[in-house]
Amino acid sequence: MSQGSPGDWAPLDPTPGSPAPPNPFVHELHLSRLQRVKFCLLGALLAPIRVLLAFIVLFLLWPFAWLQVAGLTEEQLQEPITGWRKTVCHNGVLGLSRLLFFLLGFLRIRVRGQRASRLQAPVLVAAPHSTFFDPIVLLPCDLPKVVSRAENLSVPVIGALLRFNQAILVSRHDPASRRRVVEEVRRRATSGGKWPQVLFFPEGTCSNKKALLKFKPGAFIAGVPVQPVLIQYPNSLDTTSWAWRGPGVLKVLWLTASQPCSIVDVEFLPVYHPSLEESRNPTLYANNVQRVMAQALGIPATECEFVGSLPVIVVGRLKVALEPRLWELGKVLRKAGLSPGCVDTGAEPGRSRMISQEEFARQLQLSDPQTVAGAFSYFQQDAQGLVDFRDVALALAALDGGRSLDELTRLAFELFAEEQVEGPGRLLYRDGFSTILHLLLGSPRPAAATLHAELCQAGPHQGLSLCQFQDFSLHDPLHGKLFSTYLRPSPKPQASTPGGRMALANGTVPVPKQKGD
Repeated sequence: MSQGSPGDWAPLDPTPGSPAPPNPFVHELHLSRLQRVKFCLLGALLAPIRVLLAFIVLFLLWPFAWLQVAGLTEEQLQEPITGWRKTVCHNGVLGLSRLLFFLLGFLRIRVRGQRASRLQAPVLVAAPHSTFFDPIVLLPCDLPKVVSRAENLSVPVIGALLRFNQAILVSRHDPASRRRVVEEVRRRATSGGKWPQVLFFPEGTCSNKKALLKFKPGAFIAGVPVQPVLIQYPNSLDTTSWAWRGPGVLKVLWLTASQPCSIVDVEFLPVYHPSLEESRNPTLYANNVQRVMAQALGIPATECEFVGSLPVIVVGRLKVALEPRLWELGKVLRKAGLSPGCVDTGAEPGRSRMISQEEFARQLQLSDPQTVAGAFSYFQQDAQGLVDFRDVALALAALDGGRSLDELTRLAFELFAEEQVEGPGRLLYRDGFSTILHLLLGSPRPAAATLHAELCQAGPHQGLSLCQFQDFSLHDPLHGKLFSTYLRPSPKPQASTPGGRMALANGTVPVPKQKGD
């Protein structure tokens, strides 16, 4: 199949014919010939000196960060540090941090608005989060406390700075960690000004500044007033954006250090006081603050977010992965020379058949252990480590360039539809519908289940008929375009490989590295 990138057709468009908001996960940097010459010269002369001096200053921060917490017990670190440690170390880190950003080319930090006191707004929320340079916002905020991954404690210098900051740490590997973080945020936010302010980047990952990602509710759980803080880089050329797809860390660092002068605008908006309903509903609170900040920035507020390791975008009433894992699977299997058309006959319509990794390898005629493990990991496994062979059959059918969209959607329905409890015929219920959308489009299962419930409201049953499912997937003006873009069949299958097996006909797209926090 020849699958196009969603970024090519602006999938954020909520209604056909209306102006499409930009894709917030993609940043493209276009340089003219003159600009390329300028960056080559400044990159060779200015950038190396700036980066070297900045790293020297970064390591000079370590003694101040270490001194503030040296000799203190874990119990003492549960309270805000005061006295000479606070005065000497805080001012030292603040001054050296400003020098570090100055050396990287951020010669001006323009501040508008008035920062609220810790009593007026215990929590600060900063957006848009677009780059690893965004911690510069800590300087005009007088180094508030932050929330960071516990794994960052092991990073040289950065770990020392987090301990200095008395940061709130969350571990992705410990399910109980998030609950403890919520409790700690609430404890500090309701301390009556005893603790300094806590700063959040509520988007949770970087975008390209052209739209706000969905705000996570963590900053709003305490139900206290928050102060929105806007971060903008009003430079003639955007070298700072570090989106999911775009220039990498080194290129962003090098191009920004090659700029003669970079400017940062930090604007403090009025304190947002939650209503009673918002204080009880963190998600509602987060959504309303997101809209206020988006309006002040003049950009759209979207439902786009990261789910796991994949960016999720919104198409109509559905959330889909920007690049579904199906495309990654196609890349793995194409390297193995797999012929997808010969393996779907073993799947029984409407009945699950759970298979192990060994049976998976035999069925697909794969011998390389690494390829088997990689391909098997793309499918949802149960508690025993087994996968439903119907999932495998549908995925391989989608990667087979010989099927039309009508045939593919019909096969999906036949595999996952179930007999009605009362009455003749078969219907596609919530779990089957969610599985199909998750496999083909990368849709989060909860979002797909919600859409299924909406589609079933128009009919007398709790399931979809084949006609209803194909009306949604093929004939709906927006969702039909989505299916055809992700699963558009190629005009003709590719030729067989020299080894005798037919190569997969999908034009898979290499998946860039995630650039989250």
